[in-house]
Amino acid sequence: MLTARDRVEDRVQGLQGGADDYLGKPFAFSELLARMEALLRRGASRPLEESAVLRVADLELDLLRRRAVRGTVRLDLTAKEFKLLALLIRRSGQMLSRTVLAEQVWDMNFDSDTNVVEVAIRRLRSKIDDPFEHKLLHTMRGMGYVLEDRRDMTASATQPSVP
Repeated sequence: MLTARDRVEDRVQGLQGGADDYLGKPFAFSELLARMEALLRRGASRPLEESAVLRVADLELDLLRRRAVRGTVRLDLTAKEFKLLALLIRRSGQMLSRTVLAEQVWDMNFDSDTNVVEVAIRRLRSKIDDPFEHKLLHTMRGMGYVLEDRRDMTASATQPSVP
């Protein structure tokens, strides 16, 4: 993450929000290059195929080919929708606030007067959930959004516990 915000709280929030690194402005170009090389080395130690395709239930996101598929249906996503889905799927099972989504996807400080996050979520939901019986993108009222497969949770909640 490259930003003008350089307070400790900002750095912590950025790293907890999913950034692999955080560099405040102004910065030395040589430091930026060194950090990028370190990230590339770290990525090279992992098998590429392992981190290139992300899955939640029957939703699959191929980061290298920039392709999304739900079941057997290829999803036609805009660049922002793809970025939003990538963040949600990387952090599946975690509730992400509107603020985190706005900062991570649109690189903006959150403005409560804008509905850009809600509009993007609605458009994404219309592509990844509406045509399908089983929903993956859930709204946590007053808190944010979570991408997760809740089928197992529902099944275990309805099963009586055995003493």
